[in-house]
Amino acid sequence: MTLQQAISQGNLIEVRRILIENPACIDDKPDGLWLPYLAARLGHLDIVKYIVEYSRASFNGTDENCRTMLHFAVESGNLELVKYLTEKVGLSPLAGDRNLVTPYELAAELGHSVLVHYFEEYCGFSLADSYKNPILSGMHPDPSIVCVGDDFYMVNSSFVFFPCIPISHSKDLIHWEVIGHAITNPAWSGLGHLEGGRGYWAPDISYYDGKFYITATYRQNDTVDDVDSYAWNATPYRRQIVVSSERPEGPYSEPAFIDEDGIDPSIFTDDDGRRYMLLNRGARIFEISPDGTKQLSEAKLLYYGHNKRAPEGSHLLKKDGWYYLFQAEGGTGMGHRISVARSKELFGNYEPCPFNPIMRQEDPKQVIQRCGHGKPVCTPKGEWYMVYLCGRQVDGKWSLLGRETALDKITWTADGWPMVNNLQGPSVLAKKPELEEFAVPEEPTEFGGQPLGLQWVTVREPEENFAEVREDGVYLLGSRADLCEVSARNLLLQRQTSFDFTAETRLSYASFQEGQDAGMTCYYDENTYLKFGVFRNGGKTILKVQEHVDNDTWDSFAVELPDAEKEIVLKCDTKGLERTFSYRREKEAEFTVLGTLPNVYYLCDEGIRRGKRFTGAMIGVYAHGDGVRVPVQYFFIKNIEK
Repeated sequence: MTLQQAISQGNLIEVRRILIENPACIDDKPDGLWLPYLAARLGHLDIVKYIVEYSRASFNGTDENCRTMLHFAVESGNLELVKYLTEKVGLSPLAGDRNLVTPYELAAELGHSVLVHYFEEYCGFSLADSYKNPILSGMHPDPSIVCVGDDFYMVNSSFVFFPCIPISHSKDLIHWEVIGHAITNPAWSGLGHLEGGRGYWAPDISYYDGKFYITATYRQNDTVDDVDSYAWNATPYRRQIVVSSERPEGPYSEPAFIDEDGIDPSIFTDDDGRRYMLLNRGARIFEISPDGTKQLSEAKLLYYGHNKRAPEGSHLLKKDGWYYLFQAEGGTGMGHRISVARSKELFGNYEPCPFNPIMRQEDPKQVIQRCGHGKPVCTPKGEWYMVYLCGRQVDGKWSLLGRETALDKITWTADGWPMVNNLQGPSVLAKKPELEEFAVPEEPTEFGGQPLGLQWVTVREPEENFAEVREDGVYLLGSRADLCEVSARNLLLQRQTSFDFTAETRLSYASFQEGQDAGMTCYYDENTYLKFGVFRNGGKTILKVQEHVDNDTWDSFAVELPDAEKEIVLKCDTKGLERTFSYRREKEAEFTVLGTLPNVYYLCDEGIRRGKRFTGAMIGVYAHGDGVRVPVQYFFIKNIEK
């Protein structure tokens, strides 16, 4: 009898005999399943106990789908087994698998109400009273937050996308609505000549004397070319901008420039009303004017950092007589983390926290990675939380969604040190803050007489009147430059927020002229994107999928369209790195598959090595063709799980 057979039959005597004679066989994976997981899935408590307490098996790992042994025990519905693995082995009901499904949620999904009740008591909250990370999916890096009254406001980096620096509002820290942008005037944005990945980095939002202040780094190209306005062609190539408004949604003032080199600015106001700006490397600080527009002193180093690698993203907090300095360190990749130090004097020597880093993902197998760049906030009820960036990857290496925003609770030790999520790294499932739930209106999924929602952005400043919204859809002004050029305009995009989703558009090509094309695009930057569109070339109308990676462009699939037809519906089904492209002609009821791309790896940070790549995949529509108006009716269906 094999060990697999003994476990399947629930024969503890045979399991003991086999493991005594051949201890190494506990590591076998017949049929791809580790044998201790089989015992848990079958609910054999006595066998699981023997394996845990007498075999050489270890339980700090997961299967290929990131499931722990507790996930398999939940499948059995055996309460005593689940309690044993939770309470004695210490496996967490809140550990997420590859799809961020926890044992707690799996129990509910399978209808094991007894297990759900147990997890509710053990964790101290119901599933209805929980939230999941990330709280903002898709490209939402470098979060900064402020609480004013009972309202929370957050900003994120926007790079070369316009409008610049989205501003989100919430009342519960979980549900967020974009209410405006820090820069909405194209004449003030300075994006037109910038390469992808440049633009507005790591904004910070603060509130002082009745006004909201947003500061960010304006990151120019490494080589600055001539541009029309001197303000956008000055040195250093990393400049700090400050805007202000009495209204959180704006409009905000014209950007004021502070030419102190560095990145990741934040504004701190001390108890005496004096205001300061912090910048990297380490945490350098200098005084600024009350209106935030002028530098009043030279920058001085407060503290370089705990990890001593890429210290940035500094934020100061004054609490209980201490100045707490929060820093992002380790670089914005897999080694990212948050550390803290404190001092009794603003310009004193800062003592590092003995628990540093207070936030870091230590397990390389987990889905939520690259956690850092955090800022604390206190709720009106006195609870402390931290927003921070994180990232999820396809197959553990492709960051399609870019850097996202997560949230975890801060607790304070008896001697005054902050700990994020009890130093357990990022949570997958956690208890909601003690705040009233905030209802966010659903984003419209179809154009037709309604103004463009704030989720839509363009790459750099669009041309004037580039998108005209009518009752029958959106009419895009065709860009004279193709998507591979920095001078391309008039893309209409939104962040990809899910690994699996479907998007559709209905396109009228009745007025297409030679050399013109329009349709859908899966876009990362001018160096990596794909088109799924209608092309007018050589007197023919062709529907094709065209890929562009680095300096190469090629057609992957193509079909000629009859000249008599003038409309087509395009559909893109996305599952991880896979894209399937389908179309439905005017009089057809069913979609025809044009083709499937199995691996669009290039739509993420790791796709190629060129320029600054830490944004995220976008999806939307485009029009290319020497300024000819292209009527496009577009509706977008996102986050439809497969």
